[in-house]
Amino acid sequence: MSKDIGFFTLNNNVRIPKIGFGTYKAAENGDESVIKEAIRQGYTLFDTASFYENEAIVGSAVKKSGLPRDHFFLTSKLWKTQMGYQNTLQAFNDSCKQLKTDYLDLYLIHWPRPDLVCDWKKIVVETWKALEELYDEKKVRAIGVSNFLPHHLDVILNSCKIMPAVDQIEFHPGYTQTETVNFCRSLRIQVEAWSPIGRARLIDNPLLKEIAAKYNKSVPQLCIRFSLQNNVLPLPKASSPERMAQNLDVFDFEISEEDMEKIMAMPVTGWSGEHPDAEPVAI
Repeated sequence: MSKDIGFFTLNNNVRIPKIGFGTYKAAENGDESVIKEAIRQGYTLFDTASFYENEAIVGSAVKKSGLPRDHFFLTSKLWKTQMGYQNTLQAFNDSCKQLKTDYLDLYLIHWPRPDLVCDWKKIVVETWKALEELYDEKKVRAIGVSNFLPHHLDVILNSCKIMPAVDQIEFHPGYTQTETVNFCRSLRIQVEAWSPIGRARLIDNPLLKEIAAKYNKSVPQLCIRFSLQNNVLPLPKASSPERMAQNLDVFDFEISEEDMEKIMAMPVTGWSGEHPDAEPVAI
């Protein structure tokens, strides 16, 4: 089935669907059924990464759908251990092979630091140079980053020929990373939201339940709509057909300005514990 969810336009004029499907842990034990069902439900943007170890499963499900390659918007990301100029070129080729495609729609640097002690600025510049080469060779339609804060982005901006088109960050009610979102917005860098519903930690939040009920929507639907009204592209995950369909059914209501302000004012809630400049925190 096809869903008319519309598009955002990236700073290089490439159009990207307004909602994507997050594939982290979505195809465990080699099972393609979740990805196949997401395609059936109308998702076309699939976000994966070499670290997820499911690129081959996503690629197989896309191929078996019988739909043309340009029906899909495929994103992958290179992991910390794959950074550096030559490593990046190899990682990209490996991802394309796994995904059974000769190009990607979007390729991202997964994290800005390989570790907390190395000369990360130098390796980011080398990695970005490789991404620019892939872009110039039309092997990827757009390039960007993930989990980059403004001071990480500055390293690229100070030396790049091609602006990052996307920054994929953790974003949801209770963790909005306003400084990074505003920084990206000022440069027309599209923000994407991983964990847009707070990894289910927000489902029972009293404020969100109260606001969602006003619109006759679920808390996940409210969270996804909250992202969209901030011009942030959400990448929700789901395993059941009902949840998949529900996560796309967010275009028939609008959160009021008052309710948006209430959500924006929430204390830190549902944070994953991941931060690009620190060791993960157990939450």
